[in-house]
Amino acid sequence: MDDAGDLISKVDDMKKELNELREAATNRIALCADEKELQDTKVAFLGKKGKLTAILRSMKDLSGEERPVMGALANKVREEIEIQISGKLEELKTKRLEAQIKNEMTDITLPSRRRKIGHIHPLNKALQEVVKSFVRMGYSVEEGPEIEEDFYNFECLNLPKDHPARDMQDSFYITPEILLRTHTSPVQVRTLRKHEPNSPIRMNAPGKVFRWDNDATHSPVFHQVEGLVIDKGIKFSDLKGTLALFLKDLFGSDTKIRFRASYFPFTEPSAEVDISFSSRAHSESADPDWLEILGCGMVHNMVLKLNGYDPEQVSGFAFGMGIERIAMLLYGIDDLRNFYENDVRFLEQF
Repeated sequence: MDDAGDLISKVDDMKKELNELREAATNRIALCADEKELQDTKVAFLGKKGKLTAILRSMKDLSGEERPVMGALANKVREEIEIQISGKLEELKTKRLEAQIKNEMTDITLPSRRRKIGHIHPLNKALQEVVKSFVRMGYSVEEGPEIEEDFYNFECLNLPKDHPARDMQDSFYITPEILLRTHTSPVQVRTLRKHEPNSPIRMNAPGKVFRWDNDATHSPVFHQVEGLVIDKGIKFSDLKGTLALFLKDLFGSDTKIRFRASYFPFTEPSAEVDISFSSRAHSESADPDWLEILGCGMVHNMVLKLNGYDPEQVSGFAFGMGIERIAMLLYGIDDLRNFYENDVRFLEQF
């Protein structure tokens, strides 16, 4: 009887401890103010060294019939505590999120920050205007490498290695046969060579070029647009008419144009083109201020031969211009270095 009474007493004590544990856990969970405190509570009650584990260890003293009953009761208490912990965890997460939203809340009634809008660089703007003018005349736009072979940059343009005209250009050589292109004329050469011999061509070649020069009106890196027309019966008058149409389209119908004889090794005859605006004429004498704008000429027979064309069957003209010079005239810029200094006060005007 004594053993049976002791066993009943132990069962009752364990039930009482489990109920007290459940009540204590409920109260402790309700008081948790943050997730860390809740985790500490979980460890204190349900951890390996927690209060529930301590109670379960005393089950070894129970009979075989009582152990399953008490084990089920202990598991029920564990599940109830875990459910309370999960609910409290969600509650704490929700409160934390609400506090975060409140702290980060944006007043949508405030005026928005003004978004800065980018501008097309004046060089790109001028380049686009030049190319657009020739595209309207039916010209294609061709491109080529900026790191070029001496063969394409000079030799195919009637400039062999011993030609004195090479001294006219200070070139950036990488190796004896490779350099940074000094003009976009190699694109003309590559275009000639990829076409069927004596087939018609009408093309533009815009791009960067490189020469050893740097002052208020020159840069070691600058931009050019060159043009090439090849067909049967092309004359110098076609060249003059094309460039007159282009320059009046770009600078206005009141633009005055003159051609001056010049020399380029890849054209013959060659000319330089000057322009003048009525607004720039001297008030007393009405003499225009002439400004050099581009170079041009009829494609040299040797250039045609070197690139697979027969000068007896076809002829052509070529021209080239610096975009920096054109942009300075179009937008009234007096110092070339403004293009490369990235001064927002300058760039946002365009």
